[in-house]
Amino acid sequence: LPAMIKAYRIQDKARGVGFDWDDPEQVWDKVMEEMEELRHEVKNGGTPLRVEEEFGDLLFAMVNYARFIDINPENALERTNKRFVKRFEHLEAGVKAEGKDLRRMNLEEMDAFWRKAKKETGGLPSSGPDEA
Repeated sequence: LPAMIKAYRIQDKARGVGFDWDDPEQVWDKVMEEMEELRHEVKNGGTPLRVEEEFGDLLFAMVNYARFIDINPENALERTNKRFVKRFEHLEAGVKAEGKDLRRMNLEEMDAFWRKAKKETGGLPSSGPDEA
């Protein structure tokens, strides 16, 4: 099984025996705790293994939160992947239509095309290319 689905099933099994949070707010607090632990490791030069472990913990906590709010995390990520690809392809077409080379543009220039692509393909304006 993909790791995300496996995490969901592991957490669901733990819930079956009563090892679970009481409400989504507790799970969200755990997500924030894991985010801070990851940031700490990255900021303080943690080993690649420690950073990977903390990143995994954050993903695991996010999958748990998805379960709590009745979201299938695999479906959510796949929709985001598809949306990002669609918007990025739109961005590339827009850049090409203006005779520009994406590799020679700075992030600010790319962001303008990204915002346009996001608007034209649906969705709210983003704060940058890191947002799907």
